[in-house]
Amino acid sequence: MIAPTSRAILLAAAGAPISLVLAATIPAAWPLGPAWALGVLALTIADAQLGRPNGGLRVEAIVPRLSAIGAGSITALLRFAFTTANPRTAEIALETNQFFAVTPVRRDANVIEGQGQTAFKLSPQRRGQGRIEYAFLRWQGPLGLAWCQRSEPLNEKIAITPDLEAVERTATRLFSRTFVYGLKPMKDRGDGSEFDSLAKFEAGMDRRLVDWKQSARHVNLLAKEVRAERNHQIAFAIDTGRLMCEPVAGAPRIDRALNAALMLAYVGLKLGDRISFFGFDAKPNLQTGFVAGARAFTLLKGLTAALDYSTEETNHTLGLMTLAEKLQRRSMIVVFTDFADTISAELMVENIARLARRHMIVFVAFHDEELESLRSALPESSDDVSRAVIADQLLKERRIVLARLRRLGVTIVDAPADNLGPELVRVYDELRRKERI
Repeated sequence: MIAPTSRAILLAAAGAPISLVLAATIPAAWPLGPAWALGVLALTIADAQLGRPNGGLRVEAIVPRLSAIGAGSITALLRFAFTTANPRTAEIALETNQFFAVTPVRRDANVIEGQGQTAFKLSPQRRGQGRIEYAFLRWQGPLGLAWCQRSEPLNEKIAITPDLEAVERTATRLFSRTFVYGLKPMKDRGDGSEFDSLAKFEAGMDRRLVDWKQSARHVNLLAKEVRAERNHQIAFAIDTGRLMCEPVAGAPRIDRALNAALMLAYVGLKLGDRISFFGFDAKPNLQTGFVAGARAFTLLKGLTAALDYSTEETNHTLGLMTLAEKLQRRSMIVVFTDFADTISAELMVENIARLARRHMIVFVAFHDEELESLRSALPESSDDVSRAVIADQLLKERRIVLARLRRLGVTIVDAPADNLGPELVRVYDELRRKERI
């Protein structure tokens, strides 16, 4: 695509006064004016042909694979190369989807020996799958009369995640040596049922661990030392439906759920467990395989970008039953979802009951601080009283649903949004030491 520059337009417009002067003085010479404009047009077309890269134009974008909301903007480096044309400068613009804001809108870049590069700042606007879709370039021909324009598809994908630096710091602290052997003992030896070694029996040891056969053979009282089992399967079932997109403590519930899930995933991977993520709303929208090892944490962070916000109503039957079909052995399933009342929670409770017959279920309930504040607020009008009564009724229905889940053997994690991750890790540690996973 070509377009005239301001120089070409001014030169063509200069033919109008020349035509007027000639028409007034030398009427027979008036065609010189239109001929002037046509000559400028011909030069513009020739300039465009001279500036066109007949052999092609190569454009590539160098961007990170991950970007975190709240961690600042990222840099997108754009490199381009002309095969035949060699303009002195080029103007470049980027087109992204709604997940990014690009600054500046347009940049000029110097072209040296047919090659150039420039950088843009990409500011993530929301969590999801960001894309750099097109690069738009334009440059002038050798005469400066025509703009040559090209649009090149890039299709670069960048996973936009919540700001996980604080999550990783907290997870690292929970797994640190002082925390492991202090507040949250996670010693393998002596905290499980899997045989590790034999040791001399000492006062205070469990007498049930005495190995009488080996004691008779060595003529010394020996006891078995055991360790906790490893290689547990932990599946995170994250609801991405309409209710989970509503805010709690200033952030959407789904983002709070992801932060807590990734915090537990980090600890679980460090302890040798296998982690999987499953997302669903009206239908399943994400399903990862089980991964193991601390290096897999970066992969999980990128995959969670596919858990986008949704306006669909959640289908717990389809989502949870699909997850159950994929699990080949007993697993710990951490369910992140929400409900409005006992009626809307009926199908959810029924399907969780089916899962609880074979798997260990941990249900994460978001502590609704807004309802608590409405119920405990000092009433100043009749509207305040009505709001307090309605909030109290909703909280009662919430407690009824949680009580039903507890009777089914489901472990409930009910904590404020800011403390959801550490509380989930604490419950996981307790279940792991009791070997209930």
